[in-house]
Amino acid sequence: MYFSILLAGFLGGVVRGLVGFIKHQFSYKNVPFKLPYFLGMAFLSGLIGLVAAVAVREIGFTYQGFFTPGLSFIIGYAGGDFIENIFKIIIKKSSLYPVENTKEK
Repeated sequence: MYFSILLAGFLGGVVRGLVGFIKHQFSYKNVPFKLPYFLGMAFLSGLIGLVAAVAVREIGFTYQGFFTPGLSFIIGYAGGDFIENIFKIIIKKSSLYPVENTKEK
């Protein structure tokens, strides 16, 4: 059961990473696809999701079968979102990606 909880947290993080990547791809024109970057970011997002799921589980949501793989998946997804927003607050920018100036000179 513990392995399925860890796997679900990891997959929740990976899904969050994929959603962020797809959002970035469709937000800007002429964005090249870099497979090593994509795989690296998906793996890191998965690790963040795994850590978030383990942290919540260790805090005390383990009683009476409450902590299920489904909940772990949601926590893994939200954990990446939480960390991204904290980082945005720290760097004081609304986006993690550089925005190009599209005004013509």
